[in-house]
Amino acid sequence: MKPYGTGMIWGEGPRWHQGALWLSDTQGSRLWTDHGGTWSATKLDSPANGLWFMPDGRLVAAMMHEKRIGVWADGQFTTYADLSAVAGPLGDLVGDEQGNLYVDDVGFVPGEPPRPGRLVRVGVDGSATVAAENLDFPNGLAFIDGGRTLVVAETAAQRLTAFTVDQDGTLTDRRLYADVARLVGPDARPDGIWPVPDGIWVATTTGHAVVLVRDNTVRETIKTGAAFPIACCTDGGNRLFVTLADTGGRPLFEALAAKDVRTTVAEWKLE
Repeated sequence: MKPYGTGMIWGEGPRWHQGALWLSDTQGSRLWTDHGGTWSATKLDSPANGLWFMPDGRLVAAMMHEKRIGVWADGQFTTYADLSAVAGPLGDLVGDEQGNLYVDDVGFVPGEPPRPGRLVRVGVDGSATVAAENLDFPNGLAFIDGGRTLVVAETAAQRLTAFTVDQDGTLTDRRLYADVARLVGPDARPDGIWPVPDGIWVATTTGHAVVLVRDNTVRETIKTGAAFPIACCTDGGNRLFVTLADTGGRPLFEALAAKDVRTTVAEWKLE
């Protein structure tokens, strides 16, 4: 393991694109990247959460509090799709080869009673429809099986759930993909996930590990010590990037409430 980047409070949605890493700092309202050659941040008026690169290379983001998908242009996220009719606070984001997007409505607003989360599909024409409901804090998203299956991390339920993606983009045949609490431990709560040919890498936050799972089995485990692994991605090859939160020994949610968290990006070489 070696350090890759520092400076974030809470690093989400890492994505590798054309030789550079991009990620959101949801607590610091910044977009970080080394696209320009050095690791640096752009301040945002409102925080982005999940990131994705469209087939044409444009960067889009789930605007965390604004119920919209933004597209990066001239140093800001302008509106790509308005989700106010179907979504609440937004989480992770993933897209298919045609340019359709899926995004979490996490169902949680601080200070309000929690409600079930949902997945929202944004078509290539910008239309937004509810694709799945009754999810327990949906978080990381990943396509597997050549795009035929969409997997979502249900953080509060401590599991990965799979859906079959029908030709019209609807999600059916809901089923368990991985029982993270049983596989990793009772404290493991999946956040960001990333697909690879051998399975799905899962950042387990309070489980203090990044694990490779497939069909409800663990294929590989990377322990992160006292650090809390938030999200992960690869470069499409043998490099795994993980955002790691350091709370200085404080309980995670206490430190988050005080914004007393520091995130770094670490890089592992996979065999």
